[in-house]
Amino acid sequence: MTILGIDYDKCINCKLCIKECVTRFIEDKEEDKVLFHDPTGSCSSCGHCIAVCPEDAILYEGFKDEPYTFEGVKNPETIASYETVYNLLRANRSIRHYKKDKVPEDVLKKVIDAMQYAPTGANVRSENFAIISDEKKIKALSDAIMEELLNNPATKSRYQESFKVKKDLYTNQIYFDAPHVIIVFSTQGSTMEMVNMGILVTYGRIAAQSLGLGTCWHGLTSMAFESNRKLVKLAGVRGRSFGVFTIGYPDITFQRCPPRPHKRIKML
Repeated sequence: MTILGIDYDKCINCKLCIKECVTRFIEDKEEDKVLFHDPTGSCSSCGHCIAVCPEDAILYEGFKDEPYTFEGVKNPETIASYETVYNLLRANRSIRHYKKDKVPEDVLKKVIDAMQYAPTGANVRSENFAIISDEKKIKALSDAIMEELLNNPATKSRYQESFKVKKDLYTNQIYFDAPHVIIVFSTQGSTMEMVNMGILVTYGRIAAQSLGLGTCWHGLTSMAFESNRKLVKLAGVRGRSFGVFTIGYPDITFQRCPPRPHKRIKML
C-alpha cells in the first residue's frame, strides 16, 4: 500500500491533506501547491489523506480495496443517535448458550469484514483470521485447552470446579457448544498488538450482534496458547498474539441489561 502523490489536475489546493497529515504533506509556497513528501518511505498508508480530500486527488497504489463512501459518511452522528448506539452497547452480552444451527458463510464473512476496518496502532495491519466450524476440531481444541489449564496448578485451582459443572451442560466445555470459533492471530507480540486484538474483536462482536448473532470473548484460549505453543498448531493458526471468540445464534434471551458498578471519573 503506497501513497504516490497528488493529481494536480484535480487538486484545488485546499490543504486539507496538510491539516490531516503534517508529516507527509507540505506546502510549496513558491509554487503555491501541496507536495507529498516521504523521503524515508515511512508513510503508514493509513489512507486518511485519501478520505479527507474533497476532490479525490490523492494518487495511490497497492491498496486491497477501493475507498468507500455512503450517505452520512461526512456526519457519522446522523447515521445512529447516541441513544441507539448506547442501547446496542448496553444490550451486548457474553453468550454461553447457542443453537446448533450453523451460521451461513456469507454472514460470518460480514463479521470478518467489519473487523478488517478496525483501527490499529500505526496502521500496522498484521492480523489474520481463522473461522473454525468443524465440530470435531472445535471439540479437540476445547479438550486440549481444558487439559492444559488443568495441568497448570495456578489455573487448575481457579477453573476445575467450573469445568465439572460445565461437563453436564456442554459437549465441549470451553466453547459452550458454539457452532463456530473465530481466531484473530498476528505474528506481532507487542503490548500494542494486544490492544489491536481487543479493538478488532470488539468490532466483530458488535457487528455480530447487529446480525442477530451472539458472541463471547474467549481469554482462556489465548491463555492456553501462551503456555503451550502446540495448541496454536492444533488450532491451525500461527503467531504471537491472539484474540478468540465464539459465535453463533443465541439460545437464550435477556430481558434487561444487568447493573454495573460505576467507575470513578477524574475531571482534570
